[in-house]
Amino acid sequence: MAGHSKWANIQHRKGRQDEKRGATFSKIAKEITVAAKMGGGDPGFNPRLRLAVDKGKGVNMPKDKIDNAIKKGTGELEGVDYVEIRYEGYGIGGAAVMVDCLTDNRTRTVAEVRHAFNKYGGNMGTDGCVAFQFKHCGQMLFAPGTDEAALMDAAIEAGADDVVTNDDGSIEVITPPHDYMTVKDALEAGGFKSEFGQVTMKAGVEIELTGDDAVRMQKLIDVLESLDDVQDVYTNAVMVE
Repeated sequence: MAGHSKWANIQHRKGRQDEKRGATFSKIAKEITVAAKMGGGDPGFNPRLRLAVDKGKGVNMPKDKIDNAIKKGTGELEGVDYVEIRYEGYGIGGAAVMVDCLTDNRTRTVAEVRHAFNKYGGNMGTDGCVAFQFKHCGQMLFAPGTDEAALMDAAIEAGADDVVTNDDGSIEVITPPHDYMTVKDALEAGGFKSEFGQVTMKAGVEIELTGDDAVRMQKLIDVLESLDDVQDVYTNAVMVE
């Protein structure tokens, strides 16, 4: 998208997440537990679990915390029964927002999410009100200067859906969500290591927010992400400094 740096925006977002590492551990542990409960405790046969474990290792989550989370999911240790819920709404300037949660108390979670929207300039919508603006996919971002032709060949060969070169020279590889780890492994084997990667809800069309609107939108996202029951927040807003 012209007018902003995809590379700088992603790096900024990753930096903010790293600052919240302690809270990140507990949220990843929840995801590991749910993934293990749904698909078994062997990451080799459970793509969702492998992705969650990989995410934990990416932020240096201690191995014992990862192992205990898996055991809670498989029933070897006592754990909490979490339910997955998605809330949708609007932020500053009508920006689309989706909030994915894992909770053991729906009433508490919806109250906290609604309060955050209302207090910080957004409003909750109905199910499906913004989901159509996003695509569930795997996303990897490679640094400017990466060999575009070689990466494109390797990515398509590995099963990627698309390869996009951004205005700032960074390159995005988009994959089917369930093939993300397979494509990632293949690219790494070929010498291509992404600087940032995730399975996400990618906005089809982004909108730029500047000045006070950007500050207010970032505050709304930060508050939502700080809630214990919130796992991920997705938006089509791009905050431009």
